[in-house]
Amino acid sequence: MSARILVIDDESNLRNMIRLTLQHAGYSVEIAETGAEGLTVFGDGQRFELVLLDQKLPGIQGTDVLQSMMKTNPEAKVILISAHGTMDLAIEAMHAGASDFLRKPFSAVTLRNAVQATLDRPKSTDSAVPVAQVCREFTRSSVNGFSIDFNHESEDESHHQRTFIFNVSAARGDTEQVEVILPCYSTELVLAYADTENPPGGNRFWQAFCEEALAAHLWEFAALPDGKSLVITDLTGHLERWIDSILTVSVAG
Repeated sequence: MSARILVIDDESNLRNMIRLTLQHAGYSVEIAETGAEGLTVFGDGQRFELVLLDQKLPGIQGTDVLQSMMKTNPEAKVILISAHGTMDLAIEAMHAGASDFLRKPFSAVTLRNAVQATLDRPKSTDSAVPVAQVCREFTRSSVNGFSIDFNHESEDESHHQRTFIFNVSAARGDTEQVEVILPCYSTELVLAYADTENPPGGNRFWQAFCEEALAAHLWEFAALPDGKSLVITDLTGHLERWIDSILTVSVAG
């Protein structure tokens, strides 16, 4: 039996594109146009293997719908869709229980990859991992259908830079190794911004920091970095807020 998917979106053109794409791929699709209607159709969540949920809806916003669904069924798998959201919204939704994120506009291929990746991946409801609470998520990420797993780290003492290698894969696709390079001057920028010589989590902080930068790229471009290499040359507003959140949680803990 094909997976049953609920699509909640008020834009008729996008709704139809999603429905036709997924039906052509063999899925069973039901539609809702508002958050309130979506919650009614969702019910106890047992009829659906996946929900595609738009963030900007009339009345109830997508994140509020997501929270209601998680209260009803914590095992539900939900992909949040957003045209105007940032990685900050993605992080907020992830902590609320979202399984993945799609940034509009997206292609049929990206949609199918994200859906298949989420369906194939077990839903984790474990939120009691202390390290993940301090440094957001060491064990994620899933963004635009891409999954990120840490591979290894290397250090180039001659150039005073660290390189973190991640395995990035799409659903039923090839896994590619992507390097995230953290030059010495970028490390100093982070330490100066955080006003500390010892960030929380030690080396795991730097691993998570580089993973966050890679996830932000995948969120924005839905594609691997050119040459499968990403150099962190500056602190973006998102990365600054990410650091702030880590320091806040660390102090609170």
